[in-house]
Amino acid sequence: MLNRNYFGHESQLYRVEEHRLVGGKGDNMRLFEVNNGSGLSFTVCADRCADISRLSYQGVNMSYFSVCGYGAPAFYDKEGLNFLKTFSCGFLTTCGLQSIGTPSVHGDTAYGLHGTISHIPAEQVSYHTSPEGEISLSARITDACIFHQKITLNRTYKCAYGSNRLTIEDTFTNEGSAKEPFLLLYHMNIGYPLLSETALVDISSSQIVPRNEEAAAGLDNWNQIIAPVANYAEQCFYHTFDQAQATAKIYNPAVSKGLAIHFDPAVLPVMCQWKMMGEKDYVLGLEPTNNYLEGRADLEKQGHMTYIEAGETIVNTIHVDFFDDQSAWKNA
Repeated sequence: MLNRNYFGHESQLYRVEEHRLVGGKGDNMRLFEVNNGSGLSFTVCADRCADISRLSYQGVNMSYFSVCGYGAPAFYDKEGLNFLKTFSCGFLTTCGLQSIGTPSVHGDTAYGLHGTISHIPAEQVSYHTSPEGEISLSARITDACIFHQKITLNRTYKCAYGSNRLTIEDTFTNEGSAKEPFLLLYHMNIGYPLLSETALVDISSSQIVPRNEEAAAGLDNWNQIIAPVANYAEQCFYHTFDQAQATAKIYNPAVSKGLAIHFDPAVLPVMCQWKMMGEKDYVLGLEPTNNYLEGRADLEKQGHMTYIEAGETIVNTIHVDFFDDQSAWKNA
Protein backbone atom coordinates (compact mmCIF):
# COMPACT_ATOMS: atom_id res chain seq x y z
CA MET A 1 0.00 0.00 0.00
CA LEU A 2 1.42 3.36 -1.01
CA ASN A 3 1.95 5.92 1.75
CA ARG A 4 0.95 9.18 0.09
CA ASN A 5 2.42 11.21 2.96
CA TYR A 6 5.79 10.83 1.25
CA PHE A 7 4.85 12.57 -2.01
CA GLY A 8 2.56 15.30 -3.28
CA HIS A 9 1.76 14.32 -6.86
CA GLU A 10 1.49 10.69 -7.98
CA SER A 11 3.62 11.41 -11.07
CA GLN A 12 6.61 11.51 -8.73
CA LEU A 13 6.33 7.69 -8.70
CA TYR A 14 4.17 6.59 -11.63
CA ARG A 15 2.60 8.50 -14.49
CA VAL A 16 1.13 8.88 -17.94
CA GLU A 17 2.13 12.00 -19.86
CA GLU A 18 0.94 13.10 -23.30
CA HIS A 19 3.42 14.61 -25.74
CA ARG A 20 3.52 15.59 -29.40
CA LEU A 21 6.40 15.13 -31.80
CA VAL A 22 7.89 18.13 -33.55
CA GLY A 23 9.48 17.90 -37.01
CA GLY A 24 10.09 15.16 -39.56
CA LYS A 25 7.59 12.58 -40.77
CA GLY A 26 6.23 12.23 -37.23
CA ASP A 27 5.40 15.91 -36.81
CA ASN A 28 2.46 16.47 -34.41
CA MET A 29 1.91 12.76 -33.68
CA ARG A 30 0.42 12.09 -30.24
CA LEU A 31 2.52 10.01 -27.85
CA PHE A 32 1.54 8.81 -24.38
CA GLU A 33 4.54 8.07 -22.18
CA VAL A 34 3.73 5.49 -19.48
CA ASN A 35 6.03 4.86 -16.52
CA ASN A 36 4.95 2.49 -13.75
CA GLY A 37 7.66 3.63 -11.33
CA SER A 38 8.95 0.08 -10.99
CA GLY A 39 11.16 -0.20 -14.06
CA LEU A 40 8.61 -0.46 -16.87
CA SER A 41 8.42 2.42 -19.34
CA PHE A 42 6.65 2.41 -22.72
CA THR A 43 5.28 4.79 -25.34
CA VAL A 44 1.81 4.45 -26.87
CA CYS A 45 1.58 6.02 -30.32
CA ALA A 46 -2.03 7.21 -30.50
CA ASP A 47 -1.89 8.09 -34.19
CA ARG A 48 -0.72 4.61 -35.14
CA CYS A 49 -3.45 2.29 -33.79
CA ALA A 50 -2.39 3.06 -30.20
CA ASP A 51 0.53 0.68 -30.73
CA ILE A 52 3.66 0.64 -28.56
CA SER A 53 6.53 2.42 -30.29
CA ARG A 54 9.13 2.12 -27.50
CA LEU A 55 9.55 -0.08 -24.43
CA SER A 56 12.27 -0.39 -21.81
CA TYR A 57 12.67 -2.15 -18.48
CA GLN A 58 14.89 -0.84 -15.71
CA GLY A 59 16.51 1.51 -18.22
CA VAL A 60 17.35 -1.22 -20.74
CA ASN A 61 15.75 -1.03 -24.18
CA MET A 62 13.65 -4.09 -25.02
CA SER A 63 12.21 -3.27 -28.45
CA TYR A 64 13.35 -2.55 -31.99
CA PHE A 65 12.87 0.89 -33.53
CA SER A 66 13.55 0.80 -37.25
CA VAL A 67 15.53 3.14 -39.47
CA CYS A 68 12.17 4.56 -40.68
CA GLY A 69 11.61 6.35 -37.38
CA TYR A 70 8.17 7.78 -36.68
CA GLY A 71 5.88 8.16 -39.67
CA ALA A 72 2.46 9.79 -39.51
CA PRO A 73 -0.46 8.06 -41.27
CA ALA A 74 -0.31 10.68 -44.04
CA PHE A 75 2.96 9.13 -45.24
CA TYR A 76 1.53 5.60 -45.44
CA ASP A 77 1.56 3.87 -48.82
CA LYS A 78 -0.46 0.65 -48.83
CA GLU A 79 0.78 -0.57 -52.22
CA GLY A 80 2.81 -3.78 -52.28
CA LEU A 81 5.70 -3.71 -49.82
CA ASN A 82 5.59 0.07 -49.28
CA PHE A 83 4.29 -0.57 -45.76
CA LEU A 84 7.98 -0.98 -44.93
CA LYS A 85 8.67 2.71 -45.61
CA THR A 86 6.72 3.70 -42.48
CA PHE A 87 7.20 0.50 -40.46
CA SER A 88 8.81 1.85 -37.29
CA CYS A 89 8.27 -1.61 -35.72
CA GLY A 90 8.41 -0.57 -32.08
CA PHE A 91 7.47 -3.12 -29.44
CA LEU A 92 4.03 -3.63 -30.98
CA THR A 93 2.61 -3.03 -34.44
CA THR A 94 -0.94 -4.31 -34.95
CA CYS A 95 -1.47 -5.81 -38.42
CA GLY A 96 -4.71 -6.62 -40.26
CA LEU A 97 -7.66 -6.72 -40.43
CA GLN A 98 -8.54 -7.45 -44.05
CA SER A 99 -5.06 -8.80 -44.78
CA ILE A 100 -1.82 -9.84 -43.09
CA GLY A 101 1.46 -11.02 -44.52
CA THR A 102 2.40 -11.19 -48.18
CA PRO A 103 0.90 -8.62 -50.59
CA SER A 104 -1.65 -10.18 -52.92
CA VAL A 105 -4.60 -9.50 -55.19
CA HIS A 106 -8.00 -11.02 -54.45
CA GLY A 107 -10.88 -10.22 -56.74
CA ASP A 108 -10.57 -6.56 -57.74
CA THR A 109 -8.65 -5.54 -54.63
CA ALA A 110 -4.89 -5.36 -54.09
CA TYR A 111 -3.84 -5.97 -50.50
CA GLY A 112 -0.52 -4.59 -49.34
CA LEU A 113 1.84 -6.00 -46.76
CA HIS A 114 0.23 -6.49 -43.32
CA GLY A 115 -3.00 -4.59 -43.90
CA THR A 116 -3.94 -1.05 -42.94
CA ILE A 117 -5.00 -0.96 -39.27
CA SER A 118 -1.56 0.01 -37.95
CA HIS A 119 -1.88 3.37 -39.73
CA ILE A 120 -5.33 4.26 -38.37
CA PRO A 121 -5.26 6.97 -35.66
CA ALA A 122 -6.99 6.12 -32.40
CA GLU A 123 -10.05 7.96 -31.11
CA GLN A 124 -11.15 8.61 -27.53
CA VAL A 125 -7.75 8.05 -25.95
CA SER A 126 -7.96 8.28 -22.18
CA TYR A 127 -6.00 7.16 -19.16
CA HIS A 128 -6.47 6.68 -15.45
CA THR A 129 -4.08 6.35 -12.52
CA SER A 130 -5.35 5.17 -9.16
CA PRO A 131 -4.10 6.05 -5.65
CA GLU A 132 -2.96 2.43 -5.36
CA GLY A 133 -0.63 2.83 -8.33
CA GLU A 134 -2.71 1.14 -11.03
CA ILE A 135 -2.42 2.58 -14.53
CA SER A 136 -4.76 2.03 -17.47
CA LEU A 137 -4.74 3.62 -20.90
CA SER A 138 -7.59 3.03 -23.33
CA ALA A 139 -8.20 3.87 -26.98
CA ARG A 140 -10.75 3.13 -29.69
CA ILE A 141 -9.71 2.35 -33.25
CA THR A 142 -12.28 2.15 -36.05
CA ASP A 143 -11.44 0.06 -39.12
CA ALA A 144 -14.34 0.94 -41.40
CA CYS A 145 -15.22 1.63 -45.01
CA ILE A 146 -18.59 2.56 -46.44
CA PHE A 147 -20.19 -0.50 -48.11
CA HIS A 148 -17.53 -2.70 -46.47
CA GLN A 149 -16.11 -3.52 -43.02
CA LYS A 150 -17.27 -1.82 -39.83
CA ILE A 151 -14.99 -3.17 -37.11
CA THR A 152 -14.04 -1.40 -33.90
CA LEU A 153 -11.10 -2.18 -31.65
CA ASN A 154 -11.29 -1.11 -28.02
CA ARG A 155 -7.78 -1.44 -26.59
CA THR A 156 -6.63 -1.08 -22.99
CA TYR A 157 -3.12 -1.27 -21.56
CA LYS A 158 -2.74 -2.03 -17.86
CA CYS A 159 0.25 -1.96 -15.53
CA ALA A 160 0.89 -1.01 -11.93
CA TYR A 161 3.43 0.39 -9.52
CA GLY A 162 5.33 -2.49 -7.96
CA SER A 163 4.51 -4.91 -10.79
CA ASN A 164 6.59 -6.29 -13.65
CA ARG A 165 3.59 -7.13 -15.89
CA LEU A 166 2.05 -5.30 -18.84
CA THR A 167 -1.40 -6.43 -19.99
CA ILE A 168 -2.90 -5.72 -23.41
CA GLU A 169 -6.68 -6.18 -23.57
CA ASP A 170 -8.25 -5.95 -27.03
CA THR A 171 -11.94 -6.21 -27.90
CA PHE A 172 -12.88 -6.38 -31.59
CA THR A 173 -16.53 -5.90 -32.55
CA ASN A 174 -18.14 -6.23 -35.96
CA GLU A 175 -20.62 -3.35 -35.92
CA GLY A 176 -21.88 -4.16 -39.42
CA SER A 177 -24.57 -6.46 -40.79
CA ALA A 178 -22.31 -8.84 -42.72
CA LYS A 179 -19.60 -11.35 -41.91
CA GLU A 180 -16.19 -9.75 -42.50
CA PRO A 181 -12.64 -11.02 -42.99
CA PHE A 182 -10.71 -10.95 -39.73
CA LEU A 183 -6.95 -11.38 -39.93
CA LEU A 184 -4.94 -10.31 -36.90
CA LEU A 185 -1.20 -10.22 -36.23
CA TYR A 186 0.52 -8.78 -33.16
CA HIS A 187 3.91 -7.82 -34.62
CA MET A 188 5.96 -7.73 -31.37
CA ASN A 189 9.57 -6.79 -31.99
CA ILE A 190 12.63 -7.35 -29.80
CA GLY A 191 15.76 -5.25 -30.29
CA TYR A 192 19.25 -4.51 -28.99
CA PRO A 193 20.56 -4.62 -26.30
CA LEU A 194 18.05 -7.23 -25.12
CA LEU A 195 18.66 -8.86 -28.49
CA SER A 196 22.26 -9.88 -29.12
CA GLU A 197 24.24 -13.05 -29.76
CA THR A 198 24.15 -13.93 -26.04
CA ALA A 199 20.33 -13.90 -25.88
CA LEU A 200 18.35 -17.04 -25.01
CA VAL A 201 15.06 -17.68 -26.81
CA ASP A 202 12.36 -20.17 -25.86
CA ILE A 203 8.87 -20.72 -27.30
CA SER A 204 6.47 -23.28 -25.80
CA SER A 205 5.41 -24.61 -29.21
CA SER A 206 4.51 -28.21 -29.99
CA GLN A 207 5.39 -27.86 -33.67
CA ILE A 208 7.71 -25.58 -35.68
CA VAL A 209 7.34 -25.25 -39.45
CA PRO A 210 9.69 -23.15 -41.59
CA ARG A 211 7.91 -20.64 -43.79
CA ASN A 212 10.13 -21.14 -46.86
CA GLU A 213 13.35 -22.75 -48.07
CA GLU A 214 15.51 -20.08 -46.43
CA ALA A 215 13.89 -20.83 -43.08
CA ALA A 216 14.10 -24.59 -43.66
CA ALA A 217 17.87 -24.27 -43.95
CA GLY A 218 17.97 -22.64 -40.52
CA LEU A 219 15.35 -24.77 -38.76
CA ASP A 220 17.83 -26.58 -36.49
CA ASN A 221 19.04 -23.19 -35.22
CA TRP A 222 15.68 -21.42 -34.98
CA ASN A 223 16.35 -20.24 -31.42
CA GLN A 224 20.00 -19.28 -31.82
CA ILE A 225 20.72 -15.55 -32.03
CA ILE A 226 23.84 -14.43 -33.87
CA ALA A 227 25.67 -11.12 -34.26
CA PRO A 228 24.47 -8.81 -37.06
CA VAL A 229 25.28 -10.03 -40.58
CA ALA A 230 25.46 -7.87 -43.70
CA ASN A 231 22.67 -8.64 -46.20
CA TYR A 232 21.16 -11.36 -43.99
CA ALA A 233 18.16 -13.12 -45.53
CA GLU A 234 15.32 -13.21 -43.01
CA GLN A 235 13.97 -16.50 -41.69
CA CYS A 236 10.42 -17.03 -40.46
CA PHE A 237 9.07 -20.00 -38.51
CA TYR A 238 5.47 -20.89 -37.70
CA HIS A 239 4.97 -22.14 -34.14
CA THR A 240 1.77 -23.91 -33.07
CA PHE A 241 0.69 -25.00 -29.60
CA ASP A 242 -1.19 -27.79 -27.84
CA GLN A 243 -1.55 -26.23 -24.40
CA ALA A 244 -4.03 -23.74 -22.93
CA GLN A 245 -1.47 -20.93 -22.72
CA ALA A 246 1.34 -20.17 -25.14
CA THR A 247 4.55 -18.47 -24.04
CA ALA A 248 7.40 -16.93 -26.00
CA LYS A 249 10.33 -15.52 -24.09
CA ILE A 250 13.80 -14.05 -24.40
CA TYR A 251 16.51 -13.36 -21.82
CA ASN A 252 19.97 -11.91 -22.25
CA PRO A 253 22.54 -12.56 -19.51
CA ALA A 254 24.67 -9.75 -20.92
CA VAL A 255 22.12 -7.19 -19.66
CA SER A 256 20.43 -9.39 -17.01
CA LYS A 257 17.01 -8.67 -18.50
CA GLY A 258 14.29 -10.65 -20.21
CA LEU A 259 10.61 -10.86 -20.98
CA ALA A 260 7.90 -13.45 -21.56
CA ILE A 261 4.85 -13.01 -23.80
CA HIS A 262 1.77 -15.05 -22.80
CA PHE A 263 -1.27 -15.46 -25.07
CA ASP A 264 -4.25 -17.72 -25.66
CA PRO A 265 -3.76 -20.09 -28.64
CA ALA A 266 -7.54 -20.60 -28.81
CA VAL A 267 -7.70 -17.02 -30.13
CA LEU A 268 -4.20 -16.76 -31.62
CA PRO A 269 -3.28 -20.31 -32.66
CA VAL A 270 -0.02 -19.46 -34.44
CA MET A 271 3.13 -17.52 -33.60
CA CYS A 272 5.29 -16.33 -36.45
CA GLN A 273 8.90 -16.03 -35.34
CA TRP A 274 10.67 -13.43 -37.50
CA LYS A 275 14.42 -13.96 -37.25
CA MET A 276 16.13 -10.99 -38.90
CA MET A 277 19.82 -10.84 -38.03
CA GLY A 278 20.81 -8.18 -40.57
CA GLU A 279 23.06 -5.22 -39.89
CA LYS A 280 20.91 -2.21 -38.90
CA ASP A 281 17.79 -4.37 -39.42
CA TYR A 282 18.57 -6.49 -36.35
CA VAL A 283 15.30 -7.68 -34.86
CA LEU A 284 13.48 -10.72 -33.51
CA GLY A 285 9.74 -10.74 -34.07
CA LEU A 286 7.60 -12.81 -31.69
CA GLU A 287 4.25 -12.46 -33.41
CA PRO A 288 1.03 -14.10 -32.17
CA THR A 289 -1.51 -14.34 -34.98
CA ASN A 290 -4.83 -15.94 -35.89
CA ASN A 291 -3.66 -17.10 -39.33
CA TYR A 292 -0.71 -17.65 -41.63
CA LEU A 293 1.13 -14.91 -43.48
CA GLU A 294 0.99 -16.12 -47.07
CA GLY A 295 -1.39 -13.35 -48.13
CA ARG A 296 -5.13 -12.82 -48.49
CA ALA A 297 -5.34 -14.45 -51.93
CA ASP A 298 -3.65 -17.65 -50.78
CA LEU A 299 -5.83 -17.93 -47.66
CA GLU A 300 -8.97 -17.48 -49.77
CA LYS A 301 -7.80 -20.06 -52.31
CA GLN A 302 -6.94 -22.62 -49.63
CA GLY A 303 -10.19 -22.01 -47.72
CA HIS A 304 -8.28 -20.89 -44.63
CA MET A 305 -9.72 -17.39 -44.21
CA THR A 306 -10.85 -16.31 -40.75
CA TYR A 307 -13.91 -14.13 -40.21
CA ILE A 308 -15.79 -12.13 -37.63
CA GLU A 309 -19.57 -12.55 -37.80
CA ALA A 310 -22.02 -9.64 -37.87
CA GLY A 311 -22.42 -8.42 -34.29
CA GLU A 312 -19.68 -10.74 -33.03
CA THR A 313 -17.15 -9.66 -30.42
CA ILE A 314 -13.69 -11.22 -30.17
CA VAL A 315 -11.73 -10.59 -26.98
CA ASN A 316 -8.01 -11.13 -26.74
CA THR A 317 -5.60 -10.64 -23.83
CA ILE A 318 -1.80 -10.69 -23.96
CA HIS A 319 0.38 -10.52 -20.85
CA VAL A 320 4.03 -9.50 -20.98
CA ASP A 321 6.18 -10.17 -17.91
CA PHE A 322 9.61 -8.60 -17.39
CA PHE A 323 12.57 -10.12 -15.55
CA ASP A 324 15.94 -9.19 -14.10
CA ASP A 325 16.57 -12.70 -12.78
CA GLN A 326 17.37 -15.56 -15.13
CA SER A 327 15.98 -18.32 -12.91
CA ALA A 328 12.63 -16.53 -12.59
CA TRP A 329 12.56 -16.05 -16.37
CA LYS A 330 13.37 -19.71 -16.93
CA ASN A 331 10.35 -20.74 -14.81
CA ALA A 332 7.97 -18.30 -16.52
